[in-house]
Amino acid sequence: MTAKRIILWYRNDLRLHDHEPLHEAIKAKAQIIPLYCFDPRQFGQTSFGFPKTGNFRAQLLLESVADLRQSLQKLGSNLVIRKGRPEAIIPQISKQLGADAVYFHEEVTSEELAVEKALSKALKPLGAALKSFWGHTLYHPDNLPFGISNIPEVFTNFRKRVEQSSEVDPTFPTPKRLPPLPEIDTGTLPQLADFGLQPPAPDKRAALQFKGGETAGLERVEQYFWKQDRLRVYKDTRNGMLGADYSSKFSPWLALGCLSPRYIFEQVQKYEEQRVKNDSTYWLVFELLWRDYFRFICAKHGNRIFHLSGLQGVPIPWQEDWQRFALWKEGKTGFPLLDANMRELAATGFMSNRGRQNVASFLTKNLGINWQMGAEWFESLLIDYDVCSNWGNWNYTAGVGNDARGFRFFNILKQSKDYDPQGEYVKHWLPELAKVPAGKVNEPWKLLPVEQQRFQVRIGVDYPNPVVDLFKSAEANEKVYNAALSRK
Repeated sequence: MTAKRIILWYRNDLRLHDHEPLHEAIKAKAQIIPLYCFDPRQFGQTSFGFPKTGNFRAQLLLESVADLRQSLQKLGSNLVIRKGRPEAIIPQISKQLGADAVYFHEEVTSEELAVEKALSKALKPLGAALKSFWGHTLYHPDNLPFGISNIPEVFTNFRKRVEQSSEVDPTFPTPKRLPPLPEIDTGTLPQLADFGLQPPAPDKRAALQFKGGETAGLERVEQYFWKQDRLRVYKDTRNGMLGADYSSKFSPWLALGCLSPRYIFEQVQKYEEQRVKNDSTYWLVFELLWRDYFRFICAKHGNRIFHLSGLQGVPIPWQEDWQRFALWKEGKTGFPLLDANMRELAATGFMSNRGRQNVASFLTKNLGINWQMGAEWFESLLIDYDVCSNWGNWNYTAGVGNDARGFRFFNILKQSKDYDPQGEYVKHWLPELAKVPAGKVNEPWKLLPVEQQRFQVRIGVDYPNPVVDLFKSAEANEKVYNAALSRK
């Protein structure tokens, strides 16, 4: 009797550890065909004309797929790589090899679900089963105290009930050996140029030189938790913006599934047993729970998270001011904290959580610009782009998401004093302000002509004047927001 043949369709789950489809295929004593398809639709354009997957994220993806292939080869298997639509390629391979089933981790948003639906339809005539598994969150939906359709609309309510009554499932074991592939062309790993992208230039100012793949992700956990012993102070340092270890920076590996959130959870538990259990160890799990929440909310609400009026359906007449949007994305707003963050994003594909909140608040609450433009810009550039977290956070910041609390905007000047009091971060990314003293660097428009000469910066020439008045613009946009809320 010949062994079953199972195609293991990889997407945003590029790992061997804690991988239920892989685990189940091994249990079935099947011949396993791991497969990754580079879907050309993921390298097209967003609705506002940005590259859907920019070069930073594409490079991280290529590195992650290469690492997965090497890991599979070490276990006696290999990764089949194809470029094309999965719903066309997988049935071809299934027919060629006489596959019995296709196993995969399911997604929750429209583009991914459309591919799953098309694949299901294409496999039916071939008699190959399509079996999905849930594997992107810390908590499995089966272990929640409510069904997906009853997920609370406020995060705190969700968190309290989950913490009170749900358990995190243990991780699935990492295989030690895998069966060899049947006779098949494994394909070659594409290059960035194949997607019309240039290799990103490395920037030595980057907080961390991220490298894609499960191997690098596991090393980062080892480094941050155990070698640098940074977990014990995570809650105190997580709002930083400068350096490698102010936060865990696990998000790029989590986004591509190179790291499992349950693996991180188990490492936190181990750390609490061997080192210390405190607010910081709790807070890292708390952040993983936010990530879960956005995915469950997407599963509940579907496409509403992408709608202009957001999850709450607030009909705000957003502007599409491309001139001001360009100043925002190029880091030329005249507000140093914002500009430094946007320049870091442009140069590295990464930005701190604190930075993201500030720049998103400014785009929506001060410039009144369509939040979808910001969400798509982040989608294009961020190496840790996660569809649910990105669009969920933009909904929240724009005041149209669940858990939104009316018109809340970030006071950039206070944020600067609180989180970059010496102006070290600002000067790191804005060399034109390098000689301005800490007490003046966050309000450079106030510099007198004599001070500008002394600090070697000409405001309006070397560094721009503010694009808006911070408080007047917020006041004007609050009126627009409240008027829209009354029409809801």
